[in-house]
Amino acid sequence: MANKDKKQKEKKKESKEVIKEDIPQELKEKMPSDFYEGELVKLQIELVKLQEWIKHKGLRVVVLFEGRDAAGKGGTIKRITECLNPRVCRVVALGIPTEREKTQWYFQRYVDHLPAAGEMVIFDRSWYNRAGVERVMEFCTDDEYWDFLRSCPNFETMLIRSGIILIKYWFSVSDMEQERRFQQRIEDPTRRWKISQMDMAARTKWVEYSKAKDEMFAYTDTKQSPWYVVEADDKRRARLNCISHLLSMIAYKNVPREKIVLPPVKRDKSYVRPPMSEQTFVPERF
Repeated sequence: MANKDKKQKEKKKESKEVIKEDIPQELKEKMPSDFYEGELVKLQIELVKLQEWIKHKGLRVVVLFEGRDAAGKGGTIKRITECLNPRVCRVVALGIPTEREKTQWYFQRYVDHLPAAGEMVIFDRSWYNRAGVERVMEFCTDDEYWDFLRSCPNFETMLIRSGIILIKYWFSVSDMEQERRFQQRIEDPTRRWKISQMDMAARTKWVEYSKAKDEMFAYTDTKQSPWYVVEADDKRRARLNCISHLLSMIAYKNVPREKIVLPPVKRDKSYVRPPMSEQTFVPERF
């Protein structure tokens, strides 16, 4: 009888888990802000440790962020970098190529931004523009597109063989959530700059972007250089999950530090500073 009750309890537990998994993402409970903020601080402390390790060991790290518009790439990059030294960790977000750059080897303008020893470079969109927006919006020819898909794995292999640590993230967002975020941007004057005519055109080509992403993965999601997909309908979870994963990709340790002791300020009584009335101050309106 006891075994029968135990089996019934386990069956009920399994059925509850299945039901929980079937709940749409948009209906799942959002992560509480206080929990999110607390975990983010912990992860940012670890990011500082990672930064010091990269500098100490002379590592070269490249992190790519790709995904649909409004998927949350920028917000995640901001949380990664806000506590880091911009001389060690820098963000590269290239604009439209110049006429000269259009005549170069496609990867050339990205190579210029690759890290030196002791640096981490984050690409907010990367050479994968060719497989995404350029393909869908017909900014490149078919020959240029297929040449990219054939060349990209070899290019990334060269980077990895040279000692670069290459990590690629794809931020996945649903149609409903993307629309909600676009509406937020339209209504919020501080975010309106984030939405462009290109974003509006992309909304009408949702299926084409899906096909382009699937084809890109088929060619470039390799064992040596895999894509890591971040479920991004919940921004808070996406940020924490991505940062946590990034930290797990590099085996770092605490770098020994000397104890910092502030020296006393030396005073010179013979020096008389000019009167403050001769300086122009910002008005104190707050």
